[in-house]
Amino acid sequence: MATYLLAANPIHGHAGPILSVAGHLVARGHRVVVLTGSRFSSQVEGAGAEHRALTGTADYDDRRPDTYLPDGARYRGVRRAEYDIRTIFVETIPDQYRSIRPLIEALRPDAVLVDGAFAGVLPLIAQTDDRPPILALGVTPLSQTSRDVAPYGLALPPPRGRFDRLRYAAMGAAARRVVFAPTQRAGARAFAATGAELRGFIMDASRHYDRFLQTGPAALEYPRTDLAPNTRFVGVLPQNATISRRPSWWGELDGERPVVHVTQGTIDNHDFGRLVRPTLDALADRHVAVVVTAGGREVEAIGPLPRNAYAASYLDYDALLPRVDVVVTNGGYGGVQASLAAGVPLVVAGGTEDKPEVAARVGWTGAGIDLRTGTPDAASVGSAVASILNDRSYRAAAQRIAADAATHDALGEIARHLAEAAGGVTP
Repeated sequence: MATYLLAANPIHGHAGPILSVAGHLVARGHRVVVLTGSRFSSQVEGAGAEHRALTGTADYDDRRPDTYLPDGARYRGVRRAEYDIRTIFVETIPDQYRSIRPLIEALRPDAVLVDGAFAGVLPLIAQTDDRPPILALGVTPLSQTSRDVAPYGLALPPPRGRFDRLRYAAMGAAARRVVFAPTQRAGARAFAATGAELRGFIMDASRHYDRFLQTGPAALEYPRTDLAPNTRFVGVLPQNATISRRPSWWGELDGERPVVHVTQGTIDNHDFGRLVRPTLDALADRHVAVVVTAGGREVEAIGPLPRNAYAASYLDYDALLPRVDVVVTNGGYGGVQASLAAGVPLVVAGGTEDKPEVAARVGWTGAGIDLRTGTPDAASVGSAVASILNDRSYRAAAQRIAADAATHDALGEIARHLAEAAGGVTP
């Protein structure tokens, strides 16, 4: 039996994958301690692991973005992405470091696994080799810099020729020196507060872990000829069923008409007017069944439903997705991966955090349509859904990604990487 320390930012899309790994490791007989936000205590214990809470600014409630992103409304586009990254993932480094370092010293774990944006462990990597192996799990699109991709945050496809490469190189220099300069300065201050020195671009952290385990199939990520040698693709993590009882209307999904599923996820769902309502309005008079999930909120918050729409607070994706023809989403990375692993094409309206990068990747693969906004109108959503239903190439592209995903056993591969890093313990 090994002792593993897992750590995650207190954000549903970051903690959820770490908790899936924790549950798998516990089931294999290992001792697992999870460092994350206070609000995830019951979920950690439900996975059979031991919970330790983050402290200070690192312990926020992701359901209240006004409390940890107070100035978010002042920014748009890439400036908003910079603000989100700097505030959530960089300025919290000192408190994350103060939480994880003494825990490592007390537990002496065989290996550590953090979510790929848990940067508070990076000063420790920079300071000493006298530490356990530290691996990271990539739960957002890969942000690793490369001559083969545009700067992260701009949501641009790979270069198509020499001109694009030159343009992207210039944009990359501008991104580092201008757009993400506040992030880099914040990173330098954060490292200095821990007694470490930041070397290199803070956005390129994935190269510094002993291994970087990127979730999702490689087919969903831009190809890089200079991919860091520590990077491995491990496939799509299974979706944890949040509800087992099927709603009374489940029989309406009988295959008689196409099924469109729309979701704004579990966090960015305070205003259903951003995506859910435009989708309901766009499809109200069409021969489709529209399935809405409220991401944990009461379904009454969605408002009146057209006759062809059905709603639930949560649904079991493993049961739902095989019945779905199109998913309309705001670009949550886990949900997008799950949809593509099921071979379902998507319409993506990504506006904040990493969601524009998720949407851009979906568009690039041909497995869906990137609406290039987080607040589309009904006409745009309706047109995109119609295009996917009428053009089989989208589903064919999604099924190619599903075939890639099927070659992986994500939880098993992660356990194997941890065991190898820990010196050959049983996975």
